[in-house]
Amino acid sequence: MKNSNRAYISQLKDNIGQQVTLAGWLYKSRSSGKIQFLIIRDGTGLCQCIAEKGKIPDELFDALKHLGQESSLTVTGAVRADDRSVGGYEIAITDAEIISPAGDYPIAPKSHGIDFLLKNRHLHLRSQRQWCIGKIRHTLIDAIRRFFNDNGFTLIDTPIFTAMAAEGEQTLFEADYFGQPIHLTQTGQLHLEAAAMSFGKVYCFGPTFRAEKSKTRRHLTEFWMVEPEVAFIDLDGLLELAENFVFFIVKQVLQENRSELEILGADIPALEKIKAPFYRLTYTEAADILTGQKTKDFLANQLGEFKAQKNDYETKIADLEKQQAGQLKQWRKDKIAAELIELRSELAEINTKIENNPKHAKLAAEFQWGKDLGGSDETIISQMHDKPIFVTHYPKGAKAFYMKTDRNNYKVVLNFDLLAPNGFGEIIGGSVREDDYDLLLSRIEQQGLNRENYEWYLDLRRYGSVPHGGFGLGIERTIAWLTGERHIRQCIAFPRLMDRIYI
Repeated sequence: MKNSNRAYISQLKDNIGQQVTLAGWLYKSRSSGKIQFLIIRDGTGLCQCIAEKGKIPDELFDALKHLGQESSLTVTGAVRADDRSVGGYEIAITDAEIISPAGDYPIAPKSHGIDFLLKNRHLHLRSQRQWCIGKIRHTLIDAIRRFFNDNGFTLIDTPIFTAMAAEGEQTLFEADYFGQPIHLTQTGQLHLEAAAMSFGKVYCFGPTFRAEKSKTRRHLTEFWMVEPEVAFIDLDGLLELAENFVFFIVKQVLQENRSELEILGADIPALEKIKAPFYRLTYTEAADILTGQKTKDFLANQLGEFKAQKNDYETKIADLEKQQAGQLKQWRKDKIAAELIELRSELAEINTKIENNPKHAKLAAEFQWGKDLGGSDETIISQMHDKPIFVTHYPKGAKAFYMKTDRNNYKVVLNFDLLAPNGFGEIIGGSVREDDYDLLLSRIEQQGLNRENYEWYLDLRRYGSVPHGGFGLGIERTIAWLTGERHIRQCIAFPRLMDRIYI
């Protein structure tokens, strides 16, 4: 492979006028007689490379002309700036080497169902959309670590295997551990509380598992979560920490991934509004909103907007289908096919929203105090706000045993959920932890948990108990919010779903 003056696409801005060699894969190509336009990707971006007949050997020109999508190759040539080209730079090819030709690449520029794309996830990762999401995920994780590391937190690696349930035994994955039943962790929180009694401010970061039999766009059976835990903190302190944290990570993604956000069609102006203070509601206030006239009017107006959007999509689709039936050049047919894929996807989403709107309205109107907020409830509240919303003080009976009871109102606990705006729902859940031994033991017994498994957790209240608390942020849900992606299965490289474990 030719490696003289090897450069990456992300470095082309520093090499204008110089001869460089790119190594990558053929993303797509088109030919215009004596000129070929090859779009190359190398993991850092896309670059248009131009091959002209007569400026390279005829044999090489013909070989490049018949090269299939995702063939690997190197190209050598002079770098020049061109605002019309993808990435803003292009290369005039003087030489090339085909490393491994590919033919009949299965993910072609046509409509593919989600099942097909998930089955071919190992190849679908090469798509520009998945590449953009992966780059944003990288920035997000780096920003998360930077925030906690720079603010005096110590990273603690908590167990994946555990004998304890923290978020309800009905969602535990059971495994055989040398003849003993054990579970995949739902959260690192309980072990993290022990570490907080040593280090003061700690966090863990890793995969967590929930055996929920759900196929909604918000659920994965394996997802990644970051969880800070802090000794000597109250609910107000937790809200301030979460607010500063979310502001920081959003700012970093905006700074480092604006071009990827633009490609994905993310709502950048909305993200730029993410500044303190966030909205604050108690659970009781949220319940009043759901059952009030304001929500009824909001959902009725929303349904009208959805129907207008549906009509618009149907008109555009009909127009494109009419064009598609005519005599067109292949590049135009391909462009129309891609536009139709996107429009039909949008139409399917709007039809789902139209179908769900009356259901959500009914659930909201019938909401009763004491129930946990469901996905549709969170969607409605977050659609009614343009910045994140803290919902605090949930009913004790709807929440986990470890949450601290509000000493001013024993019906509620000192907890919060943070809802991302514009319908994306919960991205953070947290609470002050119950630090009173007797009250914690009572909650463990009330929920029928095996006390023996929690003796070490009770020890934390026996020996130097202090007020403490923390929260967990779901990585995939946060990425879905930042990018505008509808399904969190697109926000992790290899998603694990109820019916998807193949790759």
